Amino acid sequence: MFDHDPAERSRAQQPQAGAESTRSGLSISWARHADEVLEAQRLRWKIFVEELGARVSTPQPGYDIDIFDPYCDHLLARDAEGRLVGTYRVLPPHQAKRVGGLYSETEFDLTRLLHLRARLLELGRACVHREYRSGGVIMALWAGLADYMRRNDLNAMIGCSSVSMRDGGHYAASLWAQLRTRHLAPVEDRVQPRLALPVDSLRQDLPAQPPALLKGYLRVGARICGAPSWDPDFNTADFPLLMRLDDVKQRYARHFLGAQAA
Repeated sequence: MFDHDPAERSRAQQPQAGAESTRSGLSISWARHADEVLEAQRLRWKIFVEELGARVSTPQPGYDIDIFDPYCDHLLARDAEGRLVGTYRVLPPHQAKRVGGLYSETEFDLTRLLHLRARLLELGRACVHREYRSGGVIMALWAGLADYMRRNDLNAMIGCSSVSMRDGGHYAASLWAQLRTRHLAPVEDRVQPRLALPVDSLRQDLPAQPPALLKGYLRVGARICGAPSWDPDFNTADFPLLMRLDDVKQRYARHFLGAQAA
């Protein structure tokens, strides 16, 4: 639901009306009305709460709704029957100013990223229906995100990739021990968790492979900005990720950014 008129957004920064594409039988579009946003919030509830057991505070039971949603644009993936099967929400810089900051700032101190904020897009609440997790939906959504960034002259994305802590956090701590050696961002792009995962008191020697979504981010060119935070409500360790469009690896540039970028 919108608590302000979406027409107040800068016309240049709105998703284009009718900006819709079809990839592998999937229809990718941006939510244009409140009922479409509710669809996304319903899918998020079913995945995060009903499937994964997250605890969320929401004004409308059955829907994952928070204070950032009215300021975000919501990307939707539908199957051939029109069923919503995947979604992202994005918070562009001018809307982050209006809401008072980024969602990521509730989990991390982002002071060192101030030099990026004018052209930084925040990604969040990514989820895909369990029947569509082979990778095609995420790839189609990523192409939609890249188009959004190009049209709005944005050059970096930030977000978190969540890792389950159902084992008490040992897997997440072991994953951090591995990833920090190869995928850590340069010091000028580092952030600090507000509630850090207590890695020193957890096992760090397990053979941990990144979840599919995190592995995909790293494969494309994202960097981990620092140690993971602990999100008690979602019972996850959240890895902060930053991707600059200039760092998208060459073999993915044409797919996501078009021929001129490749």
